[in-house]
Amino acid sequence: MANATIGLGSVMGLGLVVPIGGALMPDVKAGGATWTALDKAGWNELQASIDGAVQVDFSFNGKDSYLPPQTVTQSAWGIKVKDQQKFIRDRSDLFTPDGKSKLPYEVGNLGFVLFSPLCPHLNCPYSYDAEVKRFICKCHGSQYDQSGAHIAGPAARGLDPLPLREHSGLAQVEWVRYQATIPDRIVVSYIG
Repeated sequence: MANATIGLGSVMGLGLVVPIGGALMPDVKAGGATWTALDKAGWNELQASIDGAVQVDFSFNGKDSYLPPQTVTQSAWGIKVKDQQKFIRDRSDLFTPDGKSKLPYEVGNLGFVLFSPLCPHLNCPYSYDAEVKRFICKCHGSQYDQSGAHIAGPAARGLDPLPLREHSGLAQVEWVRYQATIPDRIVVSYIG
């Protein structure tokens, strides 16, 4: 009886490993995620912004190995880049000395930069404080200036930019999640 119980438990366990393991494994696709259009109202607000960050929403169809597909709404923080050379100087973690992107995509496009809403310290959501003109993570106190550069707290790097492009008259973003807690940007997953 004990052997039958162990055998049955093993078969059931193996049956659960595939869907649970698939849900936990990052879905890093060779070509990245699907480009998703930004919310028009948020994009218009970002374009109209003069001095500050704007939260912009976008929706994509999420799926994993276990759950059925679902629409997920996500936000990104956007800033208008008025002086590209100053931005490059302020964010030397994103650019080579000659101004080329260190990431596999252009940082800053259409005159804007979108930042992932996840603090690179431990992936907590952060917010923008317009009064002090800083991004602040309430979980552990990391702070970032208006260009997303790290200025205080335990984070090992500045805010992570997201790929942004214009396609068929729409501003589109590609959701990228980076590994937290380390100075280098290592892609954990693309979503979409």
